[in-house]
Amino acid sequence: MKGRIASDGFSLRLARRYQTALLVLGFAGLTWAGARISVPLPFTPVPGTLQVLPVLLAGALLGARAGAASQAIYLLSGVAGLPVFALPGAGPGYFLGPTGGYLIGFVGAAYVTGSVLAGFRRPGLPRTALAFLAGGAVIYACGLAWLAVYMGDPGAALRAGILPFVLFDLAKIVVAIGIYTGSMRWKARTLL
Repeated sequence: MKGRIASDGFSLRLARRYQTALLVLGFAGLTWAGARISVPLPFTPVPGTLQVLPVLLAGALLGARAGAASQAIYLLSGVAGLPVFALPGAGPGYFLGPTGGYLIGFVGAAYVTGSVLAGFRRPGLPRTALAFLAGGAVIYACGLAWLAVYMGDPGAALRAGILPFVLFDLAKIVVAIGIYTGSMRWKARTLL
């Protein structure tokens, strides 16, 4: 009975799918929780949040497709009207606001982070850092592109939407790398 657990009849593959589905929903929830921790800044329409942390970890820990799916579910929750975003509001029109590009970038960031890590058999710290920085760059690229349209001035968008957040986001990436490497060590020890 290859691939089956004899005692209860469930296939191991099905159990893994359920586990992945729960983790995908869990990371969508963590991204929402990261939005709840929001710091409005007087000089920018973009608030500081902790969302970069779960977005990048979703891609790293779940893989490219499942990580991106978790962020798509987060975004679809907001499109459906749930109050999951950092700023007040929900629905499709929310993406026309100042943070729309960053939000769209979450899906790509999780995918890129997971893809870059999957490209390395044994990533090590420099390659892990590269994967997380690449994911962060996707968020910045999408956020800056839309914010420049929203503000009508690419220079102002850079000053308001990127420069105030670089150090804080680098700190979040360092924390995310620590969580990821710790998780991988724990996984190796417990043979999950």
